[in-house]
Amino acid sequence: MDLNVQGGSSIQVSDAVFGAEFKETLVHQVVTAFMAGARSGTKAQKSRSDVKGGGAKPWRQKGTGRARSGTSRSPIWRTGGVNFAAEPRSYEQKVNRKMYRAAIRSIFSELVRQERLVVVDTFTVDAPKTKSVMEKLKALELRDVLIVTDAIDENLILSTRNVYGVDVCLPQDINPVALVGFEKILVTAGALKELEERLA
Repeated sequence: MDLNVQGGSSIQVSDAVFGAEFKETLVHQVVTAFMAGARSGTKAQKSRSDVKGGGAKPWRQKGTGRARSGTSRSPIWRTGGVNFAAEPRSYEQKVNRKMYRAAIRSIFSELVRQERLVVVDTFTVDAPKTKSVMEKLKALELRDVLIVTDAIDENLILSTRNVYGVDVCLPQDINPVALVGFEKILVTAGALKELEERLA
């Protein structure tokens, strides 16, 4: 299939990568797994065995007029431990490589169908100035956009790092959440060919 490149030309790409069927269930699973893997999972509380002290019985069993108590670290005490205390855990979900690539192909194909994938020959700026990038994006009528380039451009990264709704990445750093989250995806011709090779 042919994709239009800004400027009037076109580029030949694989139907298997950019013309695949949209699999909503698979995309949802991969997006959910990616977001789950980003969770820190560091929440922790102390159970009665983790709280310091509490070795001796606070008072004798009978004769004090108070309720019996075996330890001052019981969960019903203010200074006690927590029942069913939370422990650090991993939220990571396993997604095999075949499923992940199929989901990315599915997302790209849907972006093409919805005309949300914009292809350009190159996208660079001469100096690290936000104004320069914004003028280029305005000329392309783009606002909420992920820019995918085939080479690291320090000027481009510095120019966009403080702009809300604009991000820059390389083809190997593409992730499903970014592809789904941005309104438009701006891809250079070189990055498009690299993505095609990676997803084939």
